[in-house]
Amino acid sequence: MIADKFSEKYGTSAAVVNKPGGGGGPFPGAIEVAGAAADGYTIGSFVMDVPLVGPLIGIPPLNPNPFEPVGIFVAYPMVLATRNDAPYQTMDELAAYAQDNKVSLAHFGAQLTPTQVTFSMASQMGFSYGSDAAFDAIDCNTFASGDTDVGNTSIQLLLPCLDDMTILATLTSDRLPMTPDVPTVGEIRPELLLGMWNGLFVHKDTPQDVRDKIAVVAAETMQSDQAKKFAAQTGAVAYWQTADEAAAQIEADMVVMGTMAEILGQ
Repeated sequence: MIADKFSEKYGTSAAVVNKPGGGGGPFPGAIEVAGAAADGYTIGSFVMDVPLVGPLIGIPPLNPNPFEPVGIFVAYPMVLATRNDAPYQTMDELAAYAQDNKVSLAHFGAQLTPTQVTFSMASQMGFSYGSDAAFDAIDCNTFASGDTDVGNTSIQLLLPCLDDMTILATLTSDRLPMTPDVPTVGEIRPELLLGMWNGLFVHKDTPQDVRDKIAVVAAETMQSDQAKKFAAQTGAVAYWQTADEAAAQIEADMVVMGTMAEILGQ
């Protein structure tokens, strides 16, 4: 949506190019943005792990952090879910059950921030998962087939079977409109208050007037009816945080990341 609006407003073609990680290593898209000209023609649309984790895991182009935020535009509604016939329906009940029973956890990668939050919350609540594994997709079929007991996933992947699921906690800054009675991780463990967001980033040498043009389009897009419809359909939260607000958000998130590292002994 932002790319389309950019083309419309400035008459410049804009394309979204996805650069998934994997065998070639993490964050290839971020590496490409870091090496591109600092003229605003290559913009990073990064999940929070890029600015928070990227500089810490030994990737030379990302250390020191070469990016500065233009703004944050969407929050992904990550949740901790189980089937509604599980012998636990709250986090407290899960913590008690896991004392004497093995509970398996599905996630998208052990080092990713949502998974680290999940591990940290379990530790702070006095339990650990009996096993955990990374999945390419954690959706209705994952739970229906019994591949996992608990899953750390996006609520969007569970929409077709949400009536059959229990959301134990949301990894969001605020409660989700779809699950208003479900507490956030931050409500359960305030030291772990962390939302999963995506923002627009540019190389730190990018001129301010260029950043301003990008920000104008992004802010207008997030206030559009199209963005509101997208949010209603997917459970995502569409909004706009300015560059200063985004920088403050990153600083606060870094504190939580430090807390998690201490909890997990990293």
